[in-house]
Amino acid sequence: MSNKFTNAVRTLTGGRGISQYSMVIALVVIMGIFEWLTGGLTLNQGNVINVVQQYSYILILAIGMVMVIIAGHIDLSVGSVAAFVGIIVAKSMSDWHLPPVLAMLLGLVVGGLVGAWQGFWVAFVRVPAFIVTLAGQLIFRGGNQLFGQSSSQSTPDSYNWIGNGFLPDPVWGVPANLSTCIIGVIIVAVIVFLEVRGRQRRVRMGATRRPLWTSIVKVAALSIVTLFATYLFATGRAGTSFPIVGIIAGVLIIIYTFVTNNTIFGRQIYAVGGNAAAAVLSGVSSRRVNFFVMFNMSVLAAIAGMVFIGNATASGPFDGTGWELDAIAAVFVGGAAVAGGIGTVPGSIIGALVMAFLANGLSLLGVPSEWTSIIRGLVLLVAVAFDVYNKTQGRPSFTGALLRGLGIGRTRPRGEAVTETALPENPSKPSLG
Repeated sequence: MSNKFTNAVRTLTGGRGISQYSMVIALVVIMGIFEWLTGGLTLNQGNVINVVQQYSYILILAIGMVMVIIAGHIDLSVGSVAAFVGIIVAKSMSDWHLPPVLAMLLGLVVGGLVGAWQGFWVAFVRVPAFIVTLAGQLIFRGGNQLFGQSSSQSTPDSYNWIGNGFLPDPVWGVPANLSTCIIGVIIVAVIVFLEVRGRQRRVRMGATRRPLWTSIVKVAALSIVTLFATYLFATGRAGTSFPIVGIIAGVLIIIYTFVTNNTIFGRQIYAVGGNAAAAVLSGVSSRRVNFFVMFNMSVLAAIAGMVFIGNATASGPFDGTGWELDAIAAVFVGGAAVAGGIGTVPGSIIGALVMAFLANGLSLLGVPSEWTSIIRGLVLLVAVAFDVYNKTQGRPSFTGALLRGLGIGRTRPRGEAVTETALPENPSKPSLG
C-alpha cells in the first residue's frame, strides 16, 4: 500500500516526490494551524479580505524584487521609494488639487525617474546595487520627511478606492457578489485551458505522456482552492467583495509571470543572474537588463506606495519602514537563490502569502510584535536553509519544482546557458538574440 501511494505521488509530481511541494504544504499547514488556534478567524471572510488589503504591498514588491534578485542584485530602497512617492501623490491632491488619476500618473512618473536614477548607477557606472539602493534608502527617506515636513497627509475618498475599494456588484439582492463569482469561474476555466494546452504540447513534442488522472487531480485541486477563495470573497459582509488592490496585484502577477517565462528579455534576466560573463558572450546586454530590473523595481515600489496610502487613507513619515525586508524575505522563502539566476514570480507570491498569513495569524493570537519578528525571522532562515540543502543535493528549489509541475513557472540552475535546449517545452521560441 505504501509503495502504491509513493508511486502515485511521484507520478502526480512528475517524478519529483511530495518533498518538492514543501512551501505550498507549509502555507496550507500555517493557515490550518492558525484556523484552529484562532477558532476559525483566519479563514473568516473579513480576515481574508483584510489580509489581501493590508499585505498587498508585499505581493507587489515581491514581483519586482524577485527580478532584481534573479539578476544577481538586491534593492534596499523600495520602502523609502514607496514612502517618497506616497507623500508626493498625497500632497499633489491636497496642495496642487490634482485629480486622483493625474496624481497616480505623477506617482508612476516619479517612480520611473527614481528607477532610472538608480538603474543608471548600477548599469552604467557599475556601482553595486547594494550600495546604490542603500544610498537611495537614505535619500528618499529624507525626501519623504522633507517633502511632507515629517507629518501625515490625508488622501481624499475619491482616491482611497485604490486601497479600500471592492469589485462592484451589478446585481443587487443576490447573496453573493456576481463580479467576484465571474472572476472565479474565469480563473477555473484558465486552469483547465492551461492543463489541456500543456498535454497537447507534450504530445506534439513526443514527450512522455503523463496519465490522465494526474491532470484531473491537479485541475480539481486548483479549482477547489479557487472556488473556495471565490466563496470567501463573494459572500463576505455587505458592501465587500474581492478588493481592487487584489485585482491590481493579480494583473501584475500575470503580466510579470508571462514576461519572465515567455519572453526573450525574461530569459536574458535569468542569463545575467546565472552567469553574466556567459550571457554577455551570448550577445545579451547586461547593462540593459540591469537598468530595467532596477527601473522596474522602483515603478512597482511606487505602485505599492500608492495602494498603501489608499488603504491607510493618509501618507506619513514612517510609511514603508522595513518593506524591503518583507519583500526580500518573500522572495527567498519562495525559492529564489541568494546568488541569483533562480526564482519565479509565482514562487515569490507563495512566499509572500506565507509571510502574510504568518504575521496575520500571530496578530490574531495576540502575540507581541517582538515575538512576531523573531518567529518570522526563524521561518525565513529555515526555509532558505532547507532550499540551500536541496540544491547542494542536486535537487531543484521546492517552490520552483511545484510551479514547474503545474506548468506556470520554472527555475534554472546557476550558470546554465539559457538556450533553446534549456527550454524544451516550446522549441519555437527564438534564441536570446
